[in-house]
This record gives sequence, structure tokens and C-alpha cells, in this order.
Amino acid sequence: MDTATIVRGVAAALLTALAAGAAATNGYSPTGFGTPNKGLAGAGVALAQDAMAGATNPAAMVDVGNRVDAGIGLFMPDRSFTAETPGPIALGTEDSRRDLFLIPHVGWSKRLDDARSIGVLIGANGGLNTDYDAAVWQAFNNPAGTASSPTGVDFAQLFMGVSYAQRLNADHALGIMPILALQRFRAEGLEPFQAFSTAPTRVTNNGYDYSWGYGLRVGWLGRFGDRLSVGASAQSRLYMTEFDDYRGLFAEQGDFDVPPTVTAGLAFEATPTLTLLFDWQRIFYSDVASLHNPNDVALLPATFLGADGGLGFGWNDIDIFKLGVQWAYSPRLTLRAGVSHADQLFDNGQALFNILAPATIRTHASLGLSYRVDDDSSVNVAYTRAFREEISGTSPLTGPQRGNVAMDQHELEVSWTWHFD
Repeated sequence: MDTATIVRGVAAALLTALAAGAAATNGYSPTGFGTPNKGLAGAGVALAQDAMAGATNPAAMVDVGNRVDAGIGLFMPDRSFTAETPGPIALGTEDSRRDLFLIPHVGWSKRLDDARSIGVLIGANGGLNTDYDAAVWQAFNNPAGTASSPTGVDFAQLFMGVSYAQRLNADHALGIMPILALQRFRAEGLEPFQAFSTAPTRVTNNGYDYSWGYGLRVGWLGRFGDRLSVGASAQSRLYMTEFDDYRGLFAEQGDFDVPPTVTAGLAFEATPTLTLLFDWQRIFYSDVASLHNPNDVALLPATFLGADGGLGFGWNDIDIFKLGVQWAYSPRLTLRAGVSHADQLFDNGQALFNILAPATIRTHASLGLSYRVDDDSSVNVAYTRAFREEISGTSPLTGPQRGNVAMDQHELEVSWTWHFD
């Protein structure tokens, strides 16, 4: 067995373990990382919580201490589309199958001394999944009806970060985390689009393809007085290798990089036991042509699938605002709650093409808790409800036909913490 086969097998095993669908999402990006952070709806760039903190702010790892955090999330998305008027897509509502995903994560943090720490983090960085039990595009430019069933996509993304954090003084710390990312993708049922592709045989039904890449996250954490902490972090674009088996589907010959993000926020200790949090995050989906390119345009060679200007999902940059509250009810029990709200990801003109990726969610609400079992271990729980959002519209690809895409989500995550010397 050659090295390439071994690497491919390891990649497949890891991504299968992480499943698809990521977790409660803004676009395809998770609301947060680590169970305590999820219990605050992702707020916490200025508050160190666990060994996954580096995925939000690498500088926060300096306050985490020696610990391991390992957990698993049960993610339950409900995705559907409705063809409201006659056209190429059959009238009625189609629900996506496969609505249960298990998503593990693990983080390790080690203090080198009072001023420095290192860590290793592995988790899901994003994902999308749809699985419609129908030949959705059968009548699209294809009277003979050769589209296959099922129709959908399966996309999963894994990241591994190695963090280093250092105090500059008693009140300020900086952190850096190089990132390796691995992703897989599969599309089915898109045969009618092959006539509008730069590489017709690399559009659909080619099984899973794998891609890997790298990037960097940096962060700062500062303390101002006895009560206020301020944090900020930025993640670069993750530069990924192309999905060669789908270079006729994604713009720029199969390119599917991970968009950059920036986050800033506050943590205010209103009382010795009550902390209030506010975060702002921006995700730059416009940096990735496959995600940002519009699909409400004429089908010409310049906009064919796979071309530099090829059809995409029409996703825009979004701002996300997060509020959280954490209450240390007792020395053993900490309670959390949070809410987040995001901009609409795509406008009405992109709705029907997003049948494959109905990332409509804007508002999340979360509850969480941590219970210290003994001096060395704790149990953490977080539940997130992503409220149903529906986007209606039309598309030049389907003429005057009107329809909508919709999604809502539930996520329950449980993790265990072990503190070590």
C-alpha cells in the first residue's frame, strides 16, 4: 500500500468520525468551539473556558491551565425546499434525509510556565449536507429526464490547530495558532448541469474527493481593571488544494478555500459570580468565489460551472452579534446562556440554487452548564436551538418559478474535562 493510499484512508476515517453537517451554523461555520463556548452561543473571545479556547482566541489559552477537554455533539438539522409555482422543479416540499450527526472534538492544553502555554485542538470547522430522495433537477434543461436520485451534497471539514500563547505582562497576552485543515466533498444528482460546465465529467456522482490546506489564527487578550477583559482574534483564509473530481462544479477549477474571519469582544464581571459577554464576528464569504459568485446570471461560457466566474451560491459577508451570560451558581456548578444573530447570508435571487445548501439560519439561542465532579474532572453540557429561517425567491435558472429554502437546527453537546499537573 503506497503512502497516498494510506493518507487518503486516514483522511476518510477522520472526516467520517466528524460526520458532515458541522454543528449549529452561521453559513457553514460553527457558532463556537468547545462546550462552554457553545453554551454562550459562541460568545467568549475575551473569556478563556477550556482547551478548545484557541479555536476562538489563541491568546486565551494562557489562562486555560493543564487540561484535556473531549466531547461529542449530537447535531440535528432539518433542511427543506418548496417549489411554490410550476416550473422545472416539481411542485411541493422536499425534506432532506439524514438529519442526525455525531461530531467529536478534543483539546489539550499545557502550561510551560507562568507566562507561556501550548495546546493542540482538533474539531469540526464546518460542513453542509443535503440528501433529497428525488431527482430534483430532472426537468432542468433536460426533457429526457436523465438526472439521478438522490440529489444533494455532503461536505465536511476538519481542523487541527497547534497553539502558543504568551503573557506580555500581568494584563496582556498574545497567541498564535497554525492550522491544518482537511475536507471532503461529494455531489449527486446534478447531471443536468453538466451541459453548463467547463469540465462536464467533473460535476457530479464522482464519489468523495479530499482536499487539505493551511492557515493561521492570531489573538490578543487584555485585562482592564478588576472587571473588564477584552479579546480579539483573526483567522486567515485557509488555502486548500482543489477538489479535482469536482473541478467542473466549483468556481476556479474546484477551488474551495475557507473564508477568513475576525472576532472581537468583551467579558465584564458584573459581580464576583456573574459575567456578561458580547462578541462581534465577521465572516468574509466573499473571499471564496465558489461561495460568493452569484447564480442569478445568464449561463454563458464565462459563468459556466468551474470557470473563474462560474456560478456559486451567492453568499455574502456576514456580521454576527453574540450575547452571553455566565453565572457561577456554586463552587461546583456554573450555568450559561447565550443568543446570537447574523445577517442574511444570501438574497432572494439566490434562493432556489441554494436547495443544495440551505444555509438560512440567522438566530441561535443556547443554554449550558459545567459541573465539577471532583478536583480533577468536570462535565459540561450545552444545548443550542437554531430557529427556522425561510428564504423565498426566483432564479433565472428556473424561469418564473418561485420557491423557498428553509432550515432549523438542534444541537446537544456533552464534554468531559480532566485537569492534570
